[in-house]
Amino acid sequence: MPGDLLKFGLIPEFVGRLPVVVTLESLDNDALVNILTEPKNALVKQYRKLFEIDNVELEFTGEALKAIADEAIERKTGARGLRSIVEEMMTDVMFEIPSDETISKIVINEDCIKSKKSPEIIRLSEGEVRPQLKAKKTKKRKGIETA
Repeated sequence: MPGDLLKFGLIPEFVGRLPVVVTLESLDNDALVNILTEPKNALVKQYRKLFEIDNVELEFTGEALKAIADEAIERKTGARGLRSIVEEMMTDVMFEIPSDETISKIVINEDCIKSKKSPEIIRLSEGEVRPQLKAKKTKKRKGIETA
């Protein structure tokens, strides 16, 4: 392994100072899907919370999650590339939601990732608008404003 670092162009004096050298395997599709959905701060959970602010439900199909993972593998960006893939797909709809009060749900499916199609937008019945979240009241306590 140190020989690989030397072939890469690192000088022997630098390689000699590395106490531990390890190799890592690439993440597979299942691991990337877990990274998208499982951790406390998972990307899918973050986007759902973001949409919740506007009272819009966000759904990712299982096929969409696999397609996002496949795209990250194809780009060779691993877990760090997941956010950019999702962001590319969500930018337009995230811009639309605050100004269109008839949107109630967004569904991300496999076609959104593979064919770059727009997400499925589910709207409320004609004449209905989604409820707005009420702002938290603030209390003043000894000159300090708290939420």
